[in-house]
Order: sequence, then C-alpha cells, then structure tokens
Amino acid sequence: MQRLHGVGPHLAARLEKLGIQCVQDLLFFLPLRYEDRTQIVPIGSLRPGQRAVVEGEIQLTEVVYRGRRNLLCRISDGTGGLILRFFHFSRSQQDGLARGKRIRCFGETRPGTGGLQMIHPEYRLLGDTDLAIDDTLTPVYPTTEGLQQGRLRNLTRQALQLVSTGELEEWLPARILDAMKFPGLLEAVTMLHQPPADTDFQAIQEGRHPAQRRMAFEELLAQHLSLRRLRRKIRSEPAAALVDPGAAVADFIASLSYVLTTAQQRVVVELLDDLAKEKPMMRLVQGDVGSGKTVVAAVATVCAAACGRQSAVMAPTELLAEQHAENFRQWLEPLGLETALLTGATKGKTRQQMLEKIADGQVRIVVGTHALFQESVVFDHLALIVVDEQHRFGVHQRLALREKGGGDGRCPHQLIMTATPIPRTLAMTAYADLDVSVIDELPPGRRPVTTVAMPESRRHELVSSIRDACLSGHQAYWVCPLIEESDVLHYEAAEKTADMLAEALPELSLGLVHGRMKSKDKHRVMQAFKEGEINLLVATTVIEVGVDVPNASLMIIENAERMGLAQLHQLRGRVGRGSEQSSCLLLYKPPLTDLAKKRLAVLRETNDGFKVAQADLDLRGPGELLGTRQTGLMQMRIADLIRDADLLPEVHKTATFMMKERPDAVDGLIRRWVGEADRFGKV
Repeated sequence: MQRLHGVGPHLAARLEKLGIQCVQDLLFFLPLRYEDRTQIVPIGSLRPGQRAVVEGEIQLTEVVYRGRRNLLCRISDGTGGLILRFFHFSRSQQDGLARGKRIRCFGETRPGTGGLQMIHPEYRLLGDTDLAIDDTLTPVYPTTEGLQQGRLRNLTRQALQLVSTGELEEWLPARILDAMKFPGLLEAVTMLHQPPADTDFQAIQEGRHPAQRRMAFEELLAQHLSLRRLRRKIRSEPAAALVDPGAAVADFIASLSYVLTTAQQRVVVELLDDLAKEKPMMRLVQGDVGSGKTVVAAVATVCAAACGRQSAVMAPTELLAEQHAENFRQWLEPLGLETALLTGATKGKTRQQMLEKIADGQVRIVVGTHALFQESVVFDHLALIVVDEQHRFGVHQRLALREKGGGDGRCPHQLIMTATPIPRTLAMTAYADLDVSVIDELPPGRRPVTTVAMPESRRHELVSSIRDACLSGHQAYWVCPLIEESDVLHYEAAEKTADMLAEALPELSLGLVHGRMKSKDKHRVMQAFKEGEINLLVATTVIEVGVDVPNASLMIIENAERMGLAQLHQLRGRVGRGSEQSSCLLLYKPPLTDLAKKRLAVLRETNDGFKVAQADLDLRGPGELLGTRQTGLMQMRIADLIRDADLLPEVHKTATFMMKERPDAVDGLIRRWVGEADRFGKV
C-alpha cells in the first residue's frame, strides 16, 4: 500500500478493516452501486426520488426554526426552483452560500412543503470558469467509519494507474472467456471502477453488465473450488466411527407413536452409513416444513449416545431450541437418555450444574442456541454436531462449536438441517462440501394447506372466521411483520393488532409474542398456546421456524406482499401439522406489483417447498432463498446466488476442469476471492 499517495499507518488500519492490504485488494474491492453524475439535469424536469446533478444560482439563504435549526438555500436555473436543506451546518458554510453565487449539487430529490428539496446534498460553488462534469459513472463502495467515498475513489484511481496487465493474473481459462464472451480481467476491473458515461446504467445497477458477470463467475468459481477442496481435506481427517453396539436405534424407532415415512427411513440409512465411517460425516438434510427432519436427527444422536459419545444440537432461536429439547426429552428419556437445554436464559446454579454434567459426560445430548459456543461449555466426547437452519449462524460461531469436538484429535460428524428447500444447482454451489439428503415426503394424514390471498379491506370477514374456528375448538395465528407502529413502513404493528382483535373477540383468549419479549415470557405464552389455553396467537415472524402446534389450523399473514416466498412458505408451515384441514390467508395492501402478484400466485398454487424455492429462484425476488447471510460461508463481494444462478452449471464444469488441469489457477482464484476464509468451510 506504500505505493499509494497519502496512505499512512492510520489509513492503512482503516483499509485493513475492509480486507484491503495491498494494491490488488483495492481493485477487487468492488462498488455496491453507481450514481450518474455525468449530466446536469434541468431543475424543472426533476422527479421525487431522483438522484441527480443540478446547477443553479442561489436566490436566498436563511436559517429557519422548525423543531430544530435548518439552513435553507433556494436555488434556480431558469427552468425551476429547488430548496437545499441542511440540519448540520457552520456559520462559515452559511456565509459561503451567499445570494448570487452559482452552485452545483448532487443529491436525492424529495417532496417538501415549498416544492422539491435536497437534504444535505454534496455541493461545490462555481467560480468564473465552468467546472468539468464527470466523464464516468460514480462508484459507491461499502465503507467503514472514518473512510469517505472520495478517499476510496481516489485510492482506486491510483491503483488502476499503477497496475499493469502482467500484475493481474488471468486465472480463467481462455476457452471460458471466449465461450462466455467475457472481457479480460484488467478491462473488467477498469470498467467496474470507472464506467464510461455511455455505460448502460440500468444494466450496471442491476449487476447484469458483462464486466460484472465476468467477475461474478470468477467469484462463484473461487467459492465453489474452496468448498470442494475443503470437502477433500475434511474427508482426510479422522472421526470416531459410531456404530450402534446394541439395538438402541431400533428400539428408539420402534418406540415412536408413528411409522417413519419411506423418505425418512432412506435418510436414516444414509446417516447411519456416514456415522459408521472413520471420517467425518458432512451431510445436509433438506426437508419441507413438517417433513420430520428433527426425528431423523434424533436417530443420529441415539446412535452417538449408544457409543458413549455426546451430541450438540444447535438451533437459531431460543424458541426453537426449547421445542427441540422438549421433543428430544419426550423421545429419549424413556430410553434412559438425558437431554440438557443450554440457552442464554440458563443462569446461576442451574447453569453450573448443567455445565458439570456436560463436562463429565453424564449428559449425552445437549440442545441449545449460540450459548453452546461459550468458552465455559466443555464437552467430554463431542462426536456429533446437528445444526438446524445453518445459514442463520455466523461462520465463526459454527467453527467454535466444531472445535469443541477436536479434543481427542478426531473431528465431530456434522449434520445440517434446513427447511428451506434449495434447487439442485444452487445446493451444488452453496453446499459443495456436503452430501445432500432430501426428505421429499410428508407424514401420512397431513392435508395440504388451503391458501387464499385477499385485500386488507376484507379484514372484518377474517375476524368472523377466527371466531368460528376458535369456538369450534381450533386455534389460529395472526402474523404481523413489525412490533410497533412505524411512520415509515405502514405495516400493521403486532401490538396494535392484538389490541384490535382483543376488542373484537372478547370471547376468545388471546396471546402476543414478539422478538423483544423476555425469553421466559415468550416461552410462557407459547406453552399456553400449545396447551390450548390461548385460542389466538398474535405474533411477529419470530414464529417462522419450528413452532409445532398441531391444533392450530388457521394462519393469517399481514402485508404478505412485502415478504419473500421462502418466509411466507415457512410461516404457512406452522399450520397443517394435524389431521384437520388448515387454511392460510394472505392479507395484502392493493395495488400489487407484478412481482407480488406472481409470489402470491405461487403460494396459492402449491404447498411443495421445492416448487416454491424454484419459483423464488425464477422470480429473483427479495425472499432470500439461503437466508440473510446467504450461506454463512459465502459473503459475496459481487456475485449473487439468485441473480447469477444461470452461471452455476458452467461454474461446476469449469471447477472440475481446473481441479484436474490447472491446480495453480485454483490456488490463485481462492486466494483472490476467499483468502483465509476457506478455513471456515470446515463448518
């Protein structure tokens, strides 16, 4: 970095926070989006929400008091007027914006009381000579505190001037560049940091420009190669072979009050085969909501316990951890196996006693949240890790848990479960280090949930439906996206809705759960709902995963048009868990966008999670198929697994070719895009 002008120790430390340690790192630190500052827009043609460069003459600057001090500056260019508004300003800034001076500003236009305005725009005062307009689109980078966009742009310009073609290794095979019509590396990098004024602005904003596609391909390839390499490496490490020495697994399966489905039996065989090997199992079990993944995981923990080993079962929320612990206790205590629950709510003497029992091996099965990672938690012989909804955990957390099992030099087996079905091409990339099992069958007796979309104007009909359903012995959910009312997002808030429903339905018992409640209060309400003491549960999306109340047969979801398909499907999965016919009603605020119409249509047409997932991928809506962290491992810089899914088949083929023919290029690609992060693939 010393080759760059103005980079001292202080700036270098800030750049390091962004993962920038050398000149090449700057070139691969790619913009999040772009701004078009290549043309001056007449003020009279501005529209609300438009980000634009304008020029005008200052007509009036004044300080006004509207709740707090504002500096208002009115400008005009002959086609129209615009107000510049500043909440934070100095006396010298106020004096500088004098009447009669010419000014050029850039910002977002918003409606105001006196017409359109820009709040805290970037601006420069113009002298006698005209200031040149930008000849490239302006990149906007991800940044950190104390590191402004201008500084990053300046450093990137310097880096581009310094670097030559020879310094940027071209790791992609020439035949791929030709076949995919990708630009060369230096050309692509230059284009992304300094797009010419005539660049297709829509395409580059949406990540569809050929230079972006080329870089996305390279990044997906690097991630895929790193996972395949890690798979090979982990398979070479030793693990404890877990073979049931007696009939514990058979006894457990026989003790269940139902027969496992054919799909569950198939996956159990795959798990037991993996566990019996002296190399670590790395298996992902995909199954739709309600397909019975948890009982399959319990089979694996019984096998480990029969071999005198421990299992850790990790869930993303306390609610789900508590439910898993309750299920495991019901299933396993009759077999003489104790299950411990360890969450952030486990305190004091109870916690200390539990930690002692885990450390000396008295407890074979430990269920918990991220509390399982804490240093104070020491296992005796941890041989199996079960992670539910893996993508909800950070990579460092999962790594910490895995390393708790390495005390005797042997790696723990890992079983990862997800109720978010992932189309095959995506799974091959996101989970290239895992074997994949699919539970593609629901337990017998389950009826498909009837799904209906209706405008919120028909809310009164729903209140009547809830009364009828609950008075006939059923239970219902009413899901709201936010806890409190918001002026910005006109969502129906859970608390307001609960008050409204309590008033409209005095004959029913009503409960409220949301993420800000204390764990014990949340648990108390959920337990009361489970035991039938509460007829109607008003909730935020905290109930999205894992809550199992077979008697609940009606689900109402507010503002369904604003949610992604995967989340809506998860929420719908909270009903239809008993033998009664269940319904899911999607309330929306018209008018619907085309995308929202398509999403709601998918849910009305199918209950199959794999079809829902494929539709989510096809629609490329904001419903995140792999969760907000993508896969936890894949913190992408430019690629997007949904948007760039069409590149994946070629990524897989190229990876196979390069591992055989170009191992040197494999190293280079992984270093460039993944760096040290590939060690996290162990989880």
